Amino acid sequence: MKLDKAKVVDELWDESRIDSFLAKGPMGEESAEFSMLLHAYRSMRAEDFKRFIIKFTQQGHDVGAKDLQGRTLADIIRSHTKATPFREILEQA
Repeated sequence: MKLDKAKVVDELWDESRIDSFLAKGPMGEESAEFSMLLHAYRSMRAEDFKRFIIKFTQQGHDVGAKDLQGRTLADIIRSHTKATPFREILEQA
């Protein structure tokens, strides 16, 4: 994080904001499903990510979507030290 940027901790994550992540297009050549998952993981707190995953799966999307290298989001974040809550959410889905 740049020193001139303040960390935002109390953002409002209402339903419409979470829903907006379900309409995100693909990042580069990645699939739309994987891109939505990665973007949500990078942007949301764990409790908001859980709400997103519920909606994501209810719409028939696959939490096991893979990137171009054949990795799922769970595979990628396995080594992230603060990602345990996110991994658990993905495993429960």
